[in-house]
Amino acid sequence: LSQFRFIPYSRLDDLMVSYAPDGGGVGPHFDSYDVFLLQGPGCRRWKISRQRDLALREDIPLKILKHFQSHGEAVLEPGDMLYLPPQFAHDGTAVGDCYTYSIGFRAPSHRELASEFLMFLEERLALSGRYADPDLALQDNPAEIAPAMIRKIGTILRGIRWTSRDAMDFIGSYLTEPKQQVRFQPPARALAFGAFSRSGRRDGVRLLPGSQMLYSGTKLFINGEAATAGAGMDALRRLADCRSLSGRRFPRNREIAELLYQWYRAGYISLNA
Repeated sequence: LSQFRFIPYSRLDDLMVSYAPDGGGVGPHFDSYDVFLLQGPGCRRWKISRQRDLALREDIPLKILKHFQSHGEAVLEPGDMLYLPPQFAHDGTAVGDCYTYSIGFRAPSHRELASEFLMFLEERLALSGRYADPDLALQDNPAEIAPAMIRKIGTILRGIRWTSRDAMDFIGSYLTEPKQQVRFQPPARALAFGAFSRSGRRDGVRLLPGSQMLYSGTKLFINGEAATAGAGMDALRRLADCRSLSGRRFPRNREIAELLYQWYRAGYISLNA
């Protein structure tokens, strides 16, 4: 994955390695993200299509295209790579036993972003008061929603506000949120803080493979959690960018060292030794 640092980690979704015997494949499909298909051992023939018909078959659980019309094909040998943008139809067939590495970069829909942001805001809403209508008038039609009620509730909903800071906190938490299958394993026999700091100054620390870490200004985000750093921000930025930190760069600031220790105890990072 370090070979793909020309694209920001904020876009990185995952790496999947797939194996197929001769003639094997998933079938014609499309992905909802940018993907680089890097060929490992063996060869795979890819058929690709710019078709707009993305209807899926209903008779199988996989999302396989109902109609697929190839517009071109190529055989990838070890080291070859094919890039496909979102919703670009493709179908790969193994030529002999083969492994393919799929490096995916997220491209969420606007609807997905809006939906996730609204759920994020739900936990932070600070709307006080309760609906009341002391001026309620008698209605001839009790099932009718009165215009006055619609106006009153519309006024309440217009009280929902968010700031650029809310947007930043959402982006950082959303983009680093672990996938459902990711499990963090705390160290079986964790070192005490003093021993951890000494080992960190000697050998350094590294992010474990399942961890995602991003930053913006003085705000850090790791695995869906937010933290603020001051004096040790340069070291933590380097940890996020390089996914490791040498002993020479291990922060001497106790507050930052304690933050790293929390992450170590949570199974987010480990010592390099």
